[in-house]
Amino acid sequence: MNTKSIEYIDKLSREHTLSLEEYTYLIQHQDAAIQEYCAHKASRVARSIYGKDIFVRGLIEFSNICKNDCLYCGIRKSSPCSRYRLDKEDILACCQEGYELGFRTFVLQSGEDGYFTDERLCDIVSNIHQSYPDCAITLSVGQRSKESYQKLFEAGANRYLLRHETANPQHYQKLHPKAMHFEDRMQCIQDLRDIGYDVGIGMMVGSPFQTEKDLAMDCKFIETFRPEMCGIGPFIPSHQTPFKDYPAGSVETTLFLLSIIRLIQPNILLPATTALGTLDPKGREKGVLAGANVVMPNLSPVSVRRKYQLYDNKICIGDESGQCRHCLERRMESIQYHVVTDIGQIRPWKEGDEYESK
Repeated sequence: MNTKSIEYIDKLSREHTLSLEEYTYLIQHQDAAIQEYCAHKASRVARSIYGKDIFVRGLIEFSNICKNDCLYCGIRKSSPCSRYRLDKEDILACCQEGYELGFRTFVLQSGEDGYFTDERLCDIVSNIHQSYPDCAITLSVGQRSKESYQKLFEAGANRYLLRHETANPQHYQKLHPKAMHFEDRMQCIQDLRDIGYDVGIGMMVGSPFQTEKDLAMDCKFIETFRPEMCGIGPFIPSHQTPFKDYPAGSVETTLFLLSIIRLIQPNILLPATTALGTLDPKGREKGVLAGANVVMPNLSPVSVRRKYQLYDNKICIGDESGQCRHCLERRMESIQYHVVTDIGQIRPWKEGDEYESK
C-alpha cells in the first residue's frame, strides 16, 4: 500500500485539510487498497456523527425547460427532448403524496425556466411552507439574482443546491457556452451563503477535459467554502449533447472522492446519487459505505420522468413514488443502514474534534 497516500489520508482525517498538491497526489495515486482504507476512515466518521441514519429527500423535477446550453446536459436549450412544465397544483400534489409517504424535505429541481418568475415560484414555495411547516424546502433552479434568492428565502425556502461543476475557471468554460461565466456561478453560491441558506455545491467526476488537478481544486474549494451539502456523481454522457461520445466518469473515483469529502468536513450532508446507481447497480449502497448519508427518491409524476434525463439511461424513471421510497429503504437495510424521515439537518461539528466509530 502506498505509504505516502496513507499518510495524507491520516492527516486529512486529523486536520481536515491538505494542500492542493497533496489532494492531487491522492487522486493520482489511488488504487483499490487506498480507496478501501479511505472509505473505512470516512464511514467511521460519518457513523460517529449520524449513526446509521440515512436522510431521505423527495425530489420533484418540475420543469425540463432551460434557457442555458451547457454542453453536458440532456435538457440543454438545443436538445430536441420533449419538454414539460408542472403547474402549481401538480407540484403541491407531489408534496402531498410525499408527505403521506413520510418525506419531510422536498427538493424542487428544474432547468432555468423563465416561466417561473419570482412571483410564481415564491407563491409555490409559500404554499408548500404553509401546508407543511414541519418540512424543509430545497430549491435547485439554477442561477438567479441575489434579490430573487432573498425573496424565495423569505417565502420559506431554506436550502439551495447549485453545483459549482468545477473550481477551475478554464475547465468551466470548456463545459459551458460563452454566455455563461465562472465568476457569475461563484457569486451566486456566495449570495446564497450570505442570505442564510444551507448551501449545496458539487461537481461531476470524469467530465470532459477534467484533470486530477481540477478535482484537487474542487476538494480545496469544498474545504474552504464548507458547504452544508455536496452532491457529486460520475459524468454520464447524453446522446443529445456535444459530449455524447465521451466516456462516463469512474464509479471508483467518485466513491473515493465521497470519502475524501467526508474527511474534509465530517458533518457534511453527502448524497449517494442516482448517477452512481445508474452506472453501478449497487452504486448508492457503495456510496453510503464510502461516507454518504443522503438519498433522493423521485416524487415526480411518472408521466414526465422520462423527459427529465440530464444523462442517458437514468434509473427509476418508471417507478411510482412509493416504489422509489421503499426500494431505497430495502437497499439501505441490506447494508445495515436505515432511512429516517426527519428533515435531516446538518449536525454540529467544529474543526479539531476527534470522532470514534459508534
